[in-house]
Amino acid sequence: MTTTLDRAAQPAVVLRAARLSLTPKTALAGRLDGAWWPYSRDLEAELPALAAALDETWGRITRVTVNPSRWPVVPRTVAVDGRVLHVGWFTEQDPDKLILLSYTVGRWDLLVIPPETEPAARLMAAAAIPGSVLAAGVLMANEIVIGRGIRDTGRREAAWEDEGGACMSPFGEPMGRTALPLPENGWR
Repeated sequence: MTTTLDRAAQPAVVLRAARLSLTPKTALAGRLDGAWWPYSRDLEAELPALAAALDETWGRITRVTVNPSRWPVVPRTVAVDGRVLHVGWFTEQDPDKLILLSYTVGRWDLLVIPPETEPAARLMAAAAIPGSVLAAGVLMANEIVIGRGIRDTGRREAAWEDEGGACMSPFGEPMGRTALPLPENGWR
């Protein structure tokens, strides 16, 4: 039995632009060369766009290493523009970092921002600071603390707005306007 595949009926792979923030070329060497914010945790779908975006600026990427704790599947190879990109994994590698290697140009370390992170602009900018000594794990830990503080501040502001801006009693309960002294009683 012979099976014929209709290539026109197969869905075409659509490459979305890689979300990258790269460190400008300076004499200051830092721990990271920028940040990458993938759309998903599927390396086979995400790496072709990353490699294509970096080929022009950094040269041909030949190898990538990741920590498997952040990626559900780590393929051994990924097809990129008719060539093969070799993918390796190391449990000792920082889980928030991706290492890119090129035979001719060298090595680059990128912070990997989890796809579900919103917003990621602060992390993208922090990872691209020339000469920064902050590791990928430190940047992610700082973001968790900063994000928690921003969420807490937002909750407090929402509570203030929901209670109509009422004064709080010493016991943490909103006091109505009737609890405030009246102007004729010496209140100004």
